[in-house]
Amino acid sequence: MAQKDTINSLRAPEPVGAFPHAKRVGDFLFLSGMGPRTKGIKKIPGVDLDENGNIVSYDIEVQCRAVFENIKTVLEDAGSSWANIVDVTVFLTNMRDDFPTFNALYAEYFKDNQPTRTTLEVNCLPTPIAVELKVIATP
Repeated sequence: MAQKDTINSLRAPEPVGAFPHAKRVGDFLFLSGMGPRTKGIKKIPGVDLDENGNIVSYDIEVQCRAVFENIKTVLEDAGSSWANIVDVTVFLTNMRDDFPTFNALYAEYFKDNQPTRTTLEVNCLPTPIAVELKVIATP
């Protein structure tokens, strides 16, 4: 049985549940779903909320860039890198409006490394965000 190592980054935003940032199992690194939150800061980049915590407006580009940076941070802290990503699952809450911007940014960030990818539209995410990525990489 392959050894399982738990990775918790000291620089990435805290998980919103009882799960680590990543698990290393054999030759693979499995990252938990990552959104655009910032460690230690309550306000989510690119999101404006009303007094009840509902999304009033959001900037998908700002959120995507924050998600990509969070993933880079976890990968680096796990001893890996962006170039080692092999698979990406994308969760968008508004495919029709956000996919063109997301896809353009994705092409920018993944111009040298092109992992496999699945993109899904979901009703909502655990926090008031519009995008989350789940990544598999090699160490």
